[in-house]
Parts: sequence; C-alpha cells; structure tokens
Amino acid sequence: MFDTIGTPGLWAAFAAFVVTALAIDLWVMDRRSEQSVGVKAAAVWSLVWIALALAFGAGLWAYLDGAAGREVANEKAAEYLTGYLIEKSLSVDNIFVFLMLFTYFAVPPERQRKVLVLGVLGAVVLRIVMILIGAWLIARFHWILYAFGLFLLVTGIKMIVFADEKPDLEKNPVLRWMRGHLAITPEFHGDRYWIEREGRRWFTPLFVVLVLIGVTDIVFAVDSIPAIFAITDDPFIVMTSNIFAVLGLRALYFVLADLAERFHLLVYGLGGVLVFVGLKMLAVDFFKVPVAWSLGTVGAILAVSIVASLAIPPKAPKNA
Repeated sequence: MFDTIGTPGLWAAFAAFVVTALAIDLWVMDRRSEQSVGVKAAAVWSLVWIALALAFGAGLWAYLDGAAGREVANEKAAEYLTGYLIEKSLSVDNIFVFLMLFTYFAVPPERQRKVLVLGVLGAVVLRIVMILIGAWLIARFHWILYAFGLFLLVTGIKMIVFADEKPDLEKNPVLRWMRGHLAITPEFHGDRYWIEREGRRWFTPLFVVLVLIGVTDIVFAVDSIPAIFAITDDPFIVMTSNIFAVLGLRALYFVLADLAERFHLLVYGLGGVLVFVGLKMLAVDFFKVPVAWSLGTVGAILAVSIVASLAIPPKAPKNA
C-alpha cells in the first residue's frame, strides 16, 4: 500500500471544492447557451481555474505545515505543483486535438461548448479510473514502473520526431468504423446527437465528434497517468493534481483556439517533458531526482518551448 496524506477530511474537502467550482463553471459559462464563448471570458475563467488550483495547493501546504511539519508540507506541496504543471502542459496537447476535430468537422462555435462539457467530464472520470488502476498495479508490481517509464520515453521521442506531421483523420480506425456501420447525417441538427428519420436512427456529426473526443480522452489518460506517478506515488497528490489540471480544459480550449499557431513549438516541449519523466521513472531505483529539480526542469522545458514559439515564426505551408 502507498503512504498518503489523504485523510477522509482532506478527501471530503477536495471533493466539495471541485464539485462547487465545477458547478459554478457550468453555470457561468453556460448562461448563454446559444452563443460561443469569447476569448476574453475564457481567458479570465482559465486564470480563475489556475488560481483555484494554486489556492488548493496553498491550503494543502498550510494544513500539512500545522499537522505534519514544515518538511512534509514543503515536499507534498512541491509534488502537487510539479504534478499539476506536468498534467496541465499535457492537457494542452489534448486541446490541440479537440481543435483539430472541431475544425475538421466544421463544428459551429456555439455547438462546441456542449461537447467540451461532456469531454471534460469524461476526462475526469477516466483519470479517476486510471489513477486507481495505476495505483493498484504499482502497489503489486513494482517493475511496472519501468514499463511506464519506457512507454513515456518512447511516446516523448515519437512526439518530437513526428512533431511536424499532421494526423490524417481519414485513416482514423474509429471514424472509419462509424462511417461503415452507422447512418450519419451530413448536416448538424442543433445540439442533437441523433435523430429519427424514416423509422431509422441517424447519428449527427456532433455524435461522431463526441465519440472521437472520448477516444482522445482515453489516449491522453494513458499518457498522463504514468507521468504523474513518476513524481509521486501518493494517491491524494496524484488525484488532486490531475483533476485540477483537467477541470480547466474547457475554458483553456477557447483561449488556445485562437493562439494554436503561435505556440507551434510547444509540442517539442511536451515531448521533452515526457522524455524527462520517462527517464526519471526508469532511474527510480538508482537515483531519486528531488522534486524541486523535477519542477525546475519541467518548467524550464516548457518555458523554452513557449519563448521559442514566440521568437521563431512557424513554417509556411509547403503548398503556399
């Protein structure tokens, strides 16, 4: 079993914190359900989510400082902050895939909101399930840390090597299966996922997008969960940093949708983070990287990729 700081009181406080914040998010951003979310409003709400995540971390530090001492408080707060930074950065890649799907299927901005809500809720549920499975596996099979580390290392290298290649949705096996087995309407029907026509159920493009986003959630959960276990094996820290990183996805999407091209080199930074985390996990029994070093390294990799994106203009399309 893992040692954890998660007492029943802390788990209850975290659950109440998240449910309240999520309810406010859904209410504020969905008051005008037929309008798209403005970049300014989305940016403000993204900052609110980041502030909430940092406030939770500060509250956790204050609680542990009084209950367990300054050393434990500093260590756990650093683990939480590092895990949050890693998961938040990896969620950006998730957002870019969402953007690609919405662009490919020409989903109107006012229809994207509902799909994103379900996508985020699905991501939360998947991460909870994956964290529980991951914790169970690591507790019983220590060697699986090496498998996780190798997986992250290979994934990071592939992300860097194939950074300039755009995925071809026409070759996506899930999309091809749906087109071959489901009746799909060529046009949208409001927010509906299917309609009844001539005694037959027809699925709308919005349903197709929802399914593909669900598949994307699964893929990114498989990537991100091993990454956080490289930082800490405390289930409470793993869960809180993951959930807070995911909850701000919807607002962050509407911010990055207009800025995706400006951060064209961020994918290299994300790949570098995965490579670093993978190597850290592979060396877990030989050298324990201090959490402060991990936080500094991840922050530096992301900062360099962001600054480079702003300084170096993206390449012009080959057919331009």
